Amino acid sequence: MTDTAPFDPRQAIKTLPTSPGVYRMFDDRGQVIYVGKARNLKRRVGSYFQRTVHNSRTQALVVQVADLQVTVTHTEAEALILENNLIKEHRPRYNVLLRDDKSYPYIHLTTHQQFPRLSFHRGQRRDAGRYFGPFPSSGAVRETLNHLQKVFPVRQCRDSFFQHRSRPCLQYQIGRCTAPCVGYISESDYARDVRHVEMFLSGQSNEVIDELVGRMETAASDLEFEKAARLRDRIASLRRIQERQYVSGAKGDVDVIACRLREQLACVQVFVIRDGRNLGNQTYFPKAPPDTAPEEILYGFVARHYLGRETPGELLVSHELPDVEVLEEALTADAGHRVRITSRLRGERRRWLNMAERNAEHALSARLTTEATTERRFEDLQQALSLDQMPERIECFDISHTRGEATMASCVVMGREGPIKEDYRRFNIDGVTAGDDYAAMRQALERRYRRLREGEGELPDLLLIDGGRGQLTQAESVLEDLQVTGVTIVGIAKGPRRRPGEEVLMMAGQPGEFRLPPESPALHLLQHARDEAHRFAITGHRSRRGKSRTTSSLEEIPGLGPKRRQALMKQFGGLKGLKRAGVEDLARVQGISTALAERIHAYLNG
Repeated sequence: MTDTAPFDPRQAIKTLPTSPGVYRMFDDRGQVIYVGKARNLKRRVGSYFQRTVHNSRTQALVVQVADLQVTVTHTEAEALILENNLIKEHRPRYNVLLRDDKSYPYIHLTTHQQFPRLSFHRGQRRDAGRYFGPFPSSGAVRETLNHLQKVFPVRQCRDSFFQHRSRPCLQYQIGRCTAPCVGYISESDYARDVRHVEMFLSGQSNEVIDELVGRMETAASDLEFEKAARLRDRIASLRRIQERQYVSGAKGDVDVIACRLREQLACVQVFVIRDGRNLGNQTYFPKAPPDTAPEEILYGFVARHYLGRETPGELLVSHELPDVEVLEEALTADAGHRVRITSRLRGERRRWLNMAERNAEHALSARLTTEATTERRFEDLQQALSLDQMPERIECFDISHTRGEATMASCVVMGREGPIKEDYRRFNIDGVTAGDDYAAMRQALERRYRRLREGEGELPDLLLIDGGRGQLTQAESVLEDLQVTGVTIVGIAKGPRRRPGEEVLMMAGQPGEFRLPPESPALHLLQHARDEAHRFAITGHRSRRGKSRTTSSLEEIPGLGPKRRQALMKQFGGLKGLKRAGVEDLARVQGISTALAERIHAYLNG
């Protein structure tokens, strides 16, 4: 990139090869604003700068291009994979982006233990055992685990909890565990329940039911009616689960993907079908530039969502995708097995897609209703505070501590689309008097806005401070010292009775206080931001406080590992004994040199 010569698209295009590759467009600040792949780089990039009329999205992109870089690849499929990686890295504003990029969750069944355990798992599958899934969401996994616990009482408790039981826990009392921790079930009977779980999760629920029916009939013939009744209830529960999960005509592993677009908002619905069972669905709202066609959104979604993740053998999509052969080739190479993408469907599969489309429409309507409500709140806030313009970005600060211990400040960000969680920040507050909320607020604000003043982020239109006039004054002082202008500062404090709807508001530069009606949409928006800041602050505070209480101060001494710390604690009976010990006493402990003993003594005695 050059700082002197202006960008000349015609000259840049002349140097481009005709081979496949990836191109990156930069703005005048050096930020990547678009990443694309091409079968022919020269022809594809050149099409952006022709005189033919583009849609408004492409026109807005082209006028901002200040530089161009390309990477040549062997094939178009390689270019697609590289494009996907670069989009995830740079998150350009003119590409289709996904917020949720976590791996799929699984159900994990251990196999190396005497009494195996069922658990939720996300991430790399390193531990021994069997993994069932993937499931579309963590909610689908937890719902399945809940159903399994009612039918097959296989333990789901952590090993540390299981190994230290002397009597059954509550799960045994409510019939969701057979208490293997205290020997209430034999190893063979427990192994049978584990085998049934494996069969059910592998799609063999009919075989499990047949086996349970046989056991029920045997129990009834042996006059063991209570046992027969328990088996009857278990069979009934299994059949209810089957009714919810079974998909007529489904074979193999299939994902059903539908995209709907309305009022520049895109919604993608994904249904996960494995071994004929519907494991649930997940809703995504990919961020796409205006005037992006549904098939473009769906193409970008499939590439972003599946490359680098486990992919089923077939994807059923609601729109015919461009360059579908290239996408299939890239997904096949990435997954290690054949992946087909199908859009022309009939019969049963068409009905699956219709189901996904109906869910996408419903989710889209609900989201638009929520966004309309948020829009009304912002409009009402502008009127309530007599602002010249409607605020686009609100930042709210809160302080949390327990009698001055582990003070934590939070900053949450609200936009017209709702909470912007990737911009949330927490600040560990140090170097202030315990319990001094004013000093804590000042430190957090200084750290936040010094960075923003230096260009690391975006300044808010409205700064909301959870607190009274004192905290508001600190915010005014900090922004004045940093010469930050154009930000409206508002304080929100609870009323005398500390009831929602009775909040007192203060504005910087204006004397006195005022209240908004309890039913005011503007007040609801401020309450939402305040409550979110409080939640975010107290979560971080509890984590920091818990860490400080479970972490030994000796861990901060260089060269003092866990074995040596343990030896010292055993020798002197705790920190009090260590503080009373001299250097010679410390050096007598095995593994503690004189130099290390001096460091320990100096640390413990200031």
